[in-house]
Amino acid sequence: MKPTRLFFLDAVRAFAILMMLQGHFIDSLLNPIYRDTTNPIYNLWSYFRGITAPVFFTITGLVFVFLLLKAKEKGTDKERIKKGLNRGILLIGLGYALRFSFFSLMYGQVNMNFLQVDVLQCIGVSLIILIILYKISFKNELVLASLFLIIAFSIFVSEPLYRTLKFENAPVLFSNYLSLQNGSVFTIIPWFGYVSFGGFIAVLFSKFGHKKNYKVFKIVSFLIIGVFLSFYSSAALKILDNLFNVPLFTRSADYNYLFSRLGNVLVIFGLFYTFENQLKQPIVTRIGQKTLSIYVIHFMIIYGSFTGLSLKQFFYKSLTPTQAIIGAIVFIVVVCFISFYHVKTNTYIYNKIRRFYNKVKTK
Repeated sequence: MKPTRLFFLDAVRAFAILMMLQGHFIDSLLNPIYRDTTNPIYNLWSYFRGITAPVFFTITGLVFVFLLLKAKEKGTDKERIKKGLNRGILLIGLGYALRFSFFSLMYGQVNMNFLQVDVLQCIGVSLIILIILYKISFKNELVLASLFLIIAFSIFVSEPLYRTLKFENAPVLFSNYLSLQNGSVFTIIPWFGYVSFGGFIAVLFSKFGHKKNYKVFKIVSFLIIGVFLSFYSSAALKILDNLFNVPLFTRSADYNYLFSRLGNVLVIFGLFYTFENQLKQPIVTRIGQKTLSIYVIHFMIIYGSFTGLSLKQFFYKSLTPTQAIIGAIVFIVVVCFISFYHVKTNTYIYNKIRRFYNKVKTK
């Protein structure tokens, strides 16, 4: 029987969301005088903080496509697609809502910075694109895997071409999804590349995950490919340039953070998959299943969404390292506590919002 749940993914999602919590807290509140790039502890923190987003986006593609393929086996993929489309739209709307200043609106002003694209909008659009690719592939898993791999590789290799991309005359609502010029945090390129790689991995899991003793092979593959991408992907890209005379490979290798970060992600997958049985803890699973509510709560507390009151408002870049570390721990505990005991599950939230959306749509 093929697996219906990959428990190690809950642990990876929990890891990613907790890393995001402490990362946003410390980055927003730590005094700049302590951002010492010669300090190995600060560099270690900075490096691991940089892994968070690649992990999150790769997990997004992996989980969504894996569940979609499971639904296909059961003949319920149409329902899964409908849920995915609704979820994508809801995430996009929620992403804008978290940045919208309702207090400015009370004074007759609208801060257009709310149009900046952040992680929720990027994930929402990514889910919609995944569904489109699924339909384009005619539900053929080999074709789907090929599409994911080609798109992801192309996005990563072509990064020098869109690194400073600007749309001077395009509507901000559109350009913010492709360019950083107006302050967007996450754009579709390159981040959909990680989602695509996650989708590619999901196809492999769905296709071969039921094989006997295949878990060991997957773990070893994660670790070997992850180490290779982390340390040798730049050299490999330059070799490809020498073989095919495509200078873009060398340009990509000279500023290679996308492939190397993907390697980091795969190593994390391998480690978490290795210790999957030890990580099957209720609290780990619960954190992994509450990522949306945790994200919203943390955004409200740090950045003042909806209320206008925030930690950033009172302690912006003023904490010492000791204060920041202790504060981050307390912050994580508080956010998780609120999410566990005062907020329903992600599924409950999605269902409530979806019902409201359907009522509005039918009026």
